[in-house]
Amino acid sequence: MGRGRAKAKQTKVARDLKYRTHETDFDSLAKELHGGENTPSEPVAADELPEEWSDYADRPRD
Repeated sequence: MGRGRAKAKQTKVARDLKYRTHETDFDSLAKELHGGENTPSEPVAADELPEEWSDYADRPRD
């Protein structure tokens, strides 16, 4: 019992997503997915990493 209200809400949400017109800015989406201009072009040296992340850095092997 009680499934009717949940199903009705899911149906409403599905219809809203299906028929609503989307104003998507694909340029900003592409920048966000590809890192935009804020991403450094060269990798950060292990010496420059914060202490909390230094365990995850690839150390040069001797």
